[in-house]
Amino acid sequence: MPPDPSASATTMSILIKTADEIERMRVAGRLASEVLDYITPFVVPGVTTETLDTLCHDYMVDVQGCIPAPLNYAPPGYTPYPKSICTSINHQVCHGIPAPKALKKGDIVNLDITVIKDGFHGDSSRMFIVGDASILARRLCQITLECLWIGIAEVRPGARLGDIGHAIQQHAEKAGFSVVREFCGHGIGRSFHEEPQVTHYGEAGTGVELREGMIFTIEPMINAGKAAISGLPDGWTIVTRDRSLSAQWEHTLLVTAEGAEVLTYSAAAPAAPAWLADRPVVFPSYPPLP
Repeated sequence: MPPDPSASATTMSILIKTADEIERMRVAGRLASEVLDYITPFVVPGVTTETLDTLCHDYMVDVQGCIPAPLNYAPPGYTPYPKSICTSINHQVCHGIPAPKALKKGDIVNLDITVIKDGFHGDSSRMFIVGDASILARRLCQITLECLWIGIAEVRPGARLGDIGHAIQQHAEKAGFSVVREFCGHGIGRSFHEEPQVTHYGEAGTGVELREGMIFTIEPMINAGKAAISGLPDGWTIVTRDRSLSAQWEHTLLVTAEGAEVLTYSAAAPAAPAWLADRPVVFPSYPPLP
């Protein structure tokens, strides 16, 4: 989802979460990730993204007791988003609207989930490969996942937002891919989109300094071709201008005293790379939810 363009970009506007708010964000983050766990077996050739949306909606509302944050979301200048999740296929970069068209073997699709639980948002997305896919498609999904973890590894107090973007950009471009500029990660909490805006490109040592208690998403959108994008007439779906493949992965992070805590982590979430064990990144050990 696009951030609210009216939001201030000053450091003073960044909300540092309290201990109680952090606990609530842990719950919301876990629930968002568990929607992705739940839907994974259904992402197969022949299923429609509209069916995936219905399944996720019912799971969020009837099982988790959550509100699907995208449904009817309407930042300034946008018509209300009509579905409960975003489903972006192949050359769709983000905000793809679920539809009756069926997924086919070889497609790649991003499912972007945001839930609201007790007034707090949890936001995460994953790439899914539908059956067998091309070497390029599989490599793009893998490099984009690596970009996500490389960005997470930069998160710690005293680091700057530019460190995250620079690390992601270097890895993507070294692989021959490009980074979408127009959409970014964002602060999150009681609001879907808060400051800061977290770009996935930039210069190390620049930008807002990270502080303990900040919570934001990292969600690199990486294109196999050029970085240029276009919007479709539906007012939401963003595609690559050259119709090359695009991939995205997303986690919500808490800046801790030592490094980062991945809030959108659950039993079936893709495992973090082994090298991350050397970095101050932690994954919550969740008690069972009531």
